[in-house]
Amino acid sequence: MKKRKFKISDILFGLFILLLLVPQTRKPIQVALNSLKVIVWTPSALAEEYQTQIAPFDYQLATVDGAETSISIGKGKVTFISYWATWCPPCIAELPSIQKLYNDYGNQVDFVLITDESVEKVKAFLAKKQYELPVFISRMPAPTMLSEPSIPTNYLVDQNGKIVIKEKGASDWNSKKVREVLDGLLK
Repeated sequence: MKKRKFKISDILFGLFILLLLVPQTRKPIQVALNSLKVIVWTPSALAEEYQTQIAPFDYQLATVDGAETSISIGKGKVTFISYWATWCPPCIAELPSIQKLYNDYGNQVDFVLITDESVEKVKAFLAKKQYELPVFISRMPAPTMLSEPSIPTNYLVDQNGKIVIKEKGASDWNSKKVREVLDGLLK
């Protein structure tokens, strides 16, 4: 019987697995891994035949300050919709790129970041991360065309209600490719 020698890579892999099992280290590791994905993955426009049309509607929402509001979707303005949560590592990883995109396009595009979490938790998260994003709590079920079981799921909807980009998972929303799509829609 041959005696097995452990390599450094075996020990490091075992340590990595162990760290993933510990709740205090799991989330930071998952965020870091998703941040690597954000570096290499950028959404792109769907091919014309895969762009679905949603009927224009008013999304019933509440701000994190408690004000009831509605945002028109598909009624003349480009809209970026994000379904996310503060506990979601891929969401956390992509939010910096969404913040940068919002900083540059927030006056031309409706940004609608939707979560179902408590207002207190969301406010604390936004303050800690120093985000200035338009975050809302939904006051209605998501329309079927915008309903996905996984988060983050993000949509870029044109002025007429056509879903131009649909992306699940962490992505770089501040990429040249996304900016080109936005610039084309805003012409």
